[in-house]
Amino acid sequence: MKRILTVICVMSVAGAAFAEGENVNIAPPAEGSVSRADGLEAWTRIYDVTSHPRCSNCHVGANNIPMWSGPSYGNARPHGMNINAGDSRIGAEYTQCSTCHAFREDVNDVPHAAPQVAMNWQLAPVEAEWFGKTSDEICNQLRDPERNGGRDFNDIASHLDHDLILHWAWNPGEGREPAPYSLQEHVNDILAWGVAGYPCANDE
Repeated sequence: MKRILTVICVMSVAGAAFAEGENVNIAPPAEGSVSRADGLEAWTRIYDVTSHPRCSNCHVGANNIPMWSGPSYGNARPHGMNINAGDSRIGAEYTQCSTCHAFREDVNDVPHAAPQVAMNWQLAPVEAEWFGKTSDEICNQLRDPERNGGRDFNDIASHLDHDLILHWAWNPGEGREPAPYSLQEHVNDILAWGVAGYPCANDE
């Protein structure tokens, strides 16, 4: 079974935004049309997203502790209230993430309220640990089928399209900085990077 990868990370402010999500167009460039240099430029922008707090705060390691970081938090620190998502990555062993991050179909834009979307809140798999990782580390993980849920670039783009918890990163509510660029631009970069052969800077 393919597992959630990224985070990678709902543009509308209408009431049904988190029930339906943003419409994403998945249209890969023609094979051979993206150079390695252009692929690396796309990766630079991808890293801007994957390393951003809206994504990386829940892409944590085997300690299963989500992070609080970003402009509104000051210094990065573990999630308050001693939250530990456990090996289940949903908090089943302790306090479930859904206790505060409840299923919600309308926009939750109350400042500093727990983010809520129309799907179950959870950490990304431990294989997709991004918090504090370098560009090369994340690049190599994201292109590795053993650590990305067996996905190719089209699968990654589809994952971004249908998982609403990722859409939230671009519309996180008042008081939170959204992920950079747009969801569609991020999908376009994933596709271009894949067509270019998934280049990483450390390949050289």
